[in-house]
Amino acid sequence: MESYLFSSIGESSTALVAEGWHKPGSLTKASGAWIHAAGTATFGAGDYPITSHEQWVWFAVEAGEVTLHWQDTELTLKANDTCFLPAGEKTAYLSIADQAHCVWVALEGPLAPMVVRKMGALLHMPLRQGALPSQMYLAKQIVQVMVRHSGTADATYQLQHLMYGMLASHWGQPVAMDAMLSHEIAKVVDTLRANQYRDNFSLAEMAAISRMPMETFRKRFVSEVGMPPLSYVLHCKMERAKELLREEGHTVRQAGIEVGMQDPYHFSKQFKNIVGISPSAFMKQAAKPDATIRGSSKK
Repeated sequence: MESYLFSSIGESSTALVAEGWHKPGSLTKASGAWIHAAGTATFGAGDYPITSHEQWVWFAVEAGEVTLHWQDTELTLKANDTCFLPAGEKTAYLSIADQAHCVWVALEGPLAPMVVRKMGALLHMPLRQGALPSQMYLAKQIVQVMVRHSGTADATYQLQHLMYGMLASHWGQPVAMDAMLSHEIAKVVDTLRANQYRDNFSLAEMAAISRMPMETFRKRFVSEVGMPPLSYVLHCKMERAKELLREEGHTVRQAGIEVGMQDPYHFSKQFKNIVGISPSAFMKQAAKPDATIRGSSKK
């Protein structure tokens, strides 16, 4: 078969692929950004060439490990790691040593680059990021809807809702794994967002905001958000730091202070551990002109 994202997947391939593409309705097109295609695949060991595409593709590893070879960049992605594959003609392939399961969502439209940037990515090169559990859940829902309604506009509003859910989740808005967050957990998440992640809330302080015993709060948070509270806070701090470094011209020291990390060494270490590159390297890459930006294309 010929996949949207992968070439040379024939009957003898060890990859199992399910995917679909979307015909957006007029109101969806008017929004400026929509989902073009989405899919999921289970890969066996081997190399899998990536087809050049005109859309920016949110690519995530759900299980296993893959190595992404993108031009001169080599990126190792493990379970719950994600990156954006930039639009345009590129030489790229996945290398898999054992087995891996992956999910991808391609964004289209004149405002798609803005969505990509809002999700903390660079437009011209892949950058490893951690996926929140709610994002993985929503991405798999998108694939299910895509496969069921491939080539039609039947689910255009549902897909738009799911796409904005992924964006909202990335920015720390109260999106749960399977429904809206409870009032208690949403109150904590909203407090963190209003604080812009400047303060270092302890588990006890967050539990006090929720008015629940600490262990009850921790279990409820994990159940609804899909990850421990302190891990979630660190993820949001790094996304805020990326925005400060790229959009607001902060120095590494200033960005660290803004997200509650007074020691620039500690901040840089945490940033590199989560983002994959140092804050200074991120600033250097973010300063490059977005020469790869293209207009939306049709299927």
